[in-house]
Amino acid sequence: MKLEETELNCQIPCLQRISEGLGEVPPQSLLRRLKLMVRRRLTPGRERVWKNRTNNIMNRFRTLAGRATKPSVSQEYATSAVLEAGDWVRVRSLDDIKSTLNNWRQLKGCAFMPEMAEYCGTVQRVLKPMKRFVDERDLRVKKSNGIILLEGVMCKGTAEFGSCDRCCFVFWREEWLEKMDKADEIGEAGLTH
Repeated sequence: MKLEETELNCQIPCLQRISEGLGEVPPQSLLRRLKLMVRRRLTPGRERVWKNRTNNIMNRFRTLAGRATKPSVSQEYATSAVLEAGDWVRVRSLDDIKSTLNNWRQLKGCAFMPEMAEYCGTVQRVLKPMKRFVDERDLRVKKSNGIILLEGVMCKGTAEFGSCDRCCFVFWREEWLEKMDKADEIGEAGLTH
């Protein structure tokens, strides 16, 4: 059966073409191909150094152009309350979060994906603070500090890579979350998810 003859909208009819290397790939811009090429060839440590250097260079150009620079590490929410499993939090507004991000849309190495914007301003419950995780880029267990997992907030894929059925938790920086006091918890507990 040829791909054009089927009404199925799944991978099954495409398996033969994919196994032969003839699978259809959506067109990619030159900038996207360059980003992926760099990302795939750098180790995480070298990628971090490269991003810090390019962030500084981009900030110099912003200064020359008379525009505001992006932070390398934000201090704005450095004194946030310690978050524990079961705490209720409000995700800060998109503008507040953007003010903490560098030119790579990251805060302390944690990226804020555009898909996370839909949760801005919502009330969520903390699943747990992240202490360790496996970094699949270099297959190492890494310690983390200030990363929070929220109940039911899962990645469904990105615009950059497409949909994904893996259901990974989204990593949130504690600076992007505002702990709610007991009175707020009682009043808004039903407005989560």
